[in-house]
Amino acid sequence: MADSMSLRDRACIVGIGETEYVKGTPKSRLELALQASMAAIQDAGLNPQEIDAVELPNGSAGGGAAGDLAANLGLGDVRFTTSLQEMGGAQCVASLEVAAMVIAAGIAKHVLIPIAVQWASGPSARAFYEQQGTGLQSVETIRDYYVPFGVGAPAQHYAWMAQRHMSIYGTTHEQLGAIAVAMRKHAQLHPKALMRGKPMTMQDYLAARWISKPYRLFDCSLENDGAAALVVSSAERARDMKQKPVYLSGIATGHPYPPQDIPNRPDILTIGLDFAAPAAYAMSGLTPSDMDFAQIYDCFTGQTLLQIESAGFCKKGEGGPFVEGGRIELGGQLPVNTHGGLLSQAHVNGMNHIVEAVVQLRGDGGERQVKDAEFGAVSGWGGHAHGALAILRR
Repeated sequence: MADSMSLRDRACIVGIGETEYVKGTPKSRLELALQASMAAIQDAGLNPQEIDAVELPNGSAGGGAAGDLAANLGLGDVRFTTSLQEMGGAQCVASLEVAAMVIAAGIAKHVLIPIAVQWASGPSARAFYEQQGTGLQSVETIRDYYVPFGVGAPAQHYAWMAQRHMSIYGTTHEQLGAIAVAMRKHAQLHPKALMRGKPMTMQDYLAARWISKPYRLFDCSLENDGAAALVVSSAERARDMKQKPVYLSGIATGHPYPPQDIPNRPDILTIGLDFAAPAAYAMSGLTPSDMDFAQIYDCFTGQTLLQIESAGFCKKGEGGPFVEGGRIELGGQLPVNTHGGLLSQAHVNGMNHIVEAVVQLRGDGGERQVKDAEFGAVSGWGGHAHGALAILRR
């Protein structure tokens, strides 16, 4: 078996880029991906022709393959391309694992990882899950076994997990609300956050309409359009590049069983991150207590709470009390989603979480900067609880 420790600090994130996040756009997903890609390449101080590998976390560059992206960017000698599917929102963090392996193996020098979404102007989640021929087992499970019983949207089947946590551990609506309120508070400090200028109190949260109990409107992530991208290079090259390097110290992915069906699991609260987190920490040589912040994939408040537990920041069942009292807010014990997350900045399949982690470790967070941030964790969640965890350091 290969020694996973060999990947520790071998690769660095050297470039980040984002578009504006909007509710509807005339641009195609490919145009958005190209815009974010150019921003990341320029941020790294590179020319497009120096990019020699492309990863597509969502299976395409906005409806096209890696070759389409390469052609539009004018990339030259592309030595490696790949796409990740089936892991949903865990794919962006998981893509860092592939990039680190490609870099460590000497296959490529600079890996571009873009993602573009059209959650606002594209098809609805229900329409996506009802389509034929996707080749994705998770989609087929929902279409064939959930939709006939009226469960067609992520908020519905993810609500099962939150209901279970509340039943077993006594988690309260106010504890879920503490997550939503913290994310909205952080979004007020980010210039690209969709919810900037729209503060929210606990009373606002509790007064919102029901979506699928126990989830209210503000328990659910945003629907928007936009794109984000990264450039990953070797640690040796990163030392002489434009930006402060952010090292990938640990990375791992994990999957629940059965991977594509929630109700048939022995324990629906055992998620992919339960398997990924120990491996990522072991690779990094660090522990949860070393983390100065965590960017947690907050598709819904209940899933955020589950990942805080599975990432080792508190024990199983203790997530509710852990998020209370400002502990996950800026200035608290563990600042979570300092950009506002999927709940209040934007939903970009978690790529914006990685971007924000890089900003924090560069010390460029401005009024939302975590003081003396040295280490940070970024989680990914997708499909029916696939998980990924990256441990980054400055």
